[in-house]
Amino acid sequence: MDLPVLAAQPKAGDSAPDAQAAPDQANTPSQLTPSQSDPLWWRSAVIYQIYIRSFADGNGDGIGDIAGVRQHLGYLRELGVDAIWFTPWYESPLADGGYDVADYRTINPAFGDLTEAEALIQEALALGIRTIIDVVPNHISDQHPWFQAALAAGPGSPERERFWFRPGRGEHGDEMPTNWVSNFSGETWTRTTNPDGTPGEWYLHLFTPQQPDLNWNHPDVRAEHEAILKFWFDRGVAGVRIDSAALLIKDPELPEVPEDPAPGEHPNEDRDELHEVYRGWRAIADSYPGTRVLVGEIWLPDIERFAMYLRADELHTAFNFDFLARPWDARELRTSIDATLAAHAPVGAPSTWVLSNHDVTRPVTRYGREDSSFAFAKKRVGTPTDLGVGLRRARAAALLTAALPGSLYIYQGDELGLPEVEDLPADRLEDPMHFRSGGVDPGRDGCRVPLPWRGVEPPFGFSPRGSAEEPWLPQPRTWSRFTVEAEQSDATSMLWLYRQALRIRRSEADLGDGPLEWRDGEEGTLVFARGSRFLSVTNLSHQAVALPEHVAILLSSSPLDHGLLPPDSTAWLRTQH
Repeated sequence: MDLPVLAAQPKAGDSAPDAQAAPDQANTPSQLTPSQSDPLWWRSAVIYQIYIRSFADGNGDGIGDIAGVRQHLGYLRELGVDAIWFTPWYESPLADGGYDVADYRTINPAFGDLTEAEALIQEALALGIRTIIDVVPNHISDQHPWFQAALAAGPGSPERERFWFRPGRGEHGDEMPTNWVSNFSGETWTRTTNPDGTPGEWYLHLFTPQQPDLNWNHPDVRAEHEAILKFWFDRGVAGVRIDSAALLIKDPELPEVPEDPAPGEHPNEDRDELHEVYRGWRAIADSYPGTRVLVGEIWLPDIERFAMYLRADELHTAFNFDFLARPWDARELRTSIDATLAAHAPVGAPSTWVLSNHDVTRPVTRYGREDSSFAFAKKRVGTPTDLGVGLRRARAAALLTAALPGSLYIYQGDELGLPEVEDLPADRLEDPMHFRSGGVDPGRDGCRVPLPWRGVEPPFGFSPRGSAEEPWLPQPRTWSRFTVEAEQSDATSMLWLYRQALRIRRSEADLGDGPLEWRDGEEGTLVFARGSRFLSVTNLSHQAVALPEHVAILLSSSPLDHGLLPPDSTAWLRTQH
C-alpha cells in the first residue's frame, strides 16, 4: 500500500557539504541517473543551471570556479539532476557576466583552465551527470582578436566584414545608422575613432558596446562556430545552450524595424535564413556518438514561429519563457501550458519548463508581488514583495513544473528558496542592464549572489575556511537559514521538497516526457493526470480546496489544512494502487 508522504525525513548521517572536500561520491541517491547510452535522455532531463561565478569558490579568491563545482558534484547528484548547464566560462573581460567571449577555447583564469574543465566533464559523467555549455553566437567581446583586427584594419577592410560596420547618417555621419532598440536599454551603435583621431564608422551591438554583433552572412563566422561546436563535443560535452538564438541573422540592408513586421521579416530577429544555420549545427551534433543536444534561448511571442526551431533537423529543445513570464494565475498558466504543448506537438519536440535563470527575478520574490508576471521592461527598483506569499507560491510552482511533460531546468539556488537580493550596495553592482537604464532597472545582480553552503556567517561556506577575500557579491547575513547545511536536515525546507520531487519524478514512469490529461477541478485550480496513477493538483485560489479522490499523497508543497489543500499549494496524488 502507498503511504501518504507530506515531506521526507532526513536520513541518518546527512552532513553539511564542505567547500574544501573532495567530490562527495558516498552521499548519493539509490536511484541513479539514466543510462549514458539513452538516446532520449534529453526529453525528460532535469538540468541544473550553474552560474559559475556564484556557485562555489574553490581557491579562496571570492569568485566561483571549476574547482568549486567539482567539490560539490555529490550535492548535485544527491539533488537528482541529469545534467548541468554552465553559463559562459571562457576567457572574457566580463563586461556582461561572460557573455562577451574573447576566446572559446580558453577557460577564464578566474574560473580555472581547460584541463580542469575536461576533468569536470568526466567526473560529472562518472556520476551520471552530463555537461551542457553555453555558446554566444550573436556577438563576441570587443577584446576578441577578430574585433581588434577589424578596428585596426579600418573602413572597407575584409576584417570589418565579419561585423556590422557602417558610416553614420547625417551630413557629418554623426547619426546612428539605424534606430534599432537594444535589449539592454541604450543605443545599439557605437562610433569608432580613426587612427588620426577623427570620428570613424559605427558598429552594431544589440547588447552592450563591448559586445559587437557578428555578421552571420560571412563564411568565416559560420565556420568558426562550427569549429567551436566540434572543439567542445570532442571534449565530451553533451550539449550546447545557444544564447540569443533568434538574433543571429540580420537583413543586410539594415532597414528600420517595421511597426508590425511580417513573420520572418524583422530585420534583426527570427529571420527565416537562420534555420539553415541550425540545420548545419544539428548535422554536426548528430555526427557524434550519443545524443548531443542543441538548446535554444528563444524569446518569441509567436509560439508557432518558436516551434519552427524545433523541427527534427534543427534544435532539440528551446527554453519556454512564456510560462516563466506569466503571473501566478490559474487561467494564465493553463493558457501557457496548453499553447506550449500544442506548439510542440506537430514537431514532436518535448517542452521545457523553467521558473527562473541568471537573468530573471527569483521566484520567491517575483511571486510575492502584486504583479507576479515577468518582463525585463517592467523591472523597477523598489517594487514591494511579500516573501511569505512568494515562498509558498514558489514551492507550489516547483511541484507544478516538475510534473509537466518534458524537461525541467532549475537555476542554482532556487532549490534553496533564495530570494532576490534587492539591497546590494551600489558600488558592488556590475550588471550593464542597471547602468544602461540610468539606475531605474535594478539589473540582474540580485539573482546572482553567491550560494550559501554552511555556517552562520558570510561567506557561508562559499569560499574555503580562512579565505581572506569576500565573495564578489555580498550575501545577506540572514541567509544562514538558507544554507545547504541548514536545509538538508529540515524536512520542511525547499531543498527537501526539491529532492523528494526529483526522486519521485525519476521513479514515476509517467512523469517527464509523455502525455498530459486535464481533469476538472475547483475554480482557480490546475488539475492534470500523468498516466493512470498520478495526479497533480495546484491551488491558485484564495481558499482551501478538497483534493480529488486518491489513495495516497506522494508529496505536498504545504501541509494540508484539515484534509484540504491550502491556497498557493500543489499536491501530487497516487490515484490507484
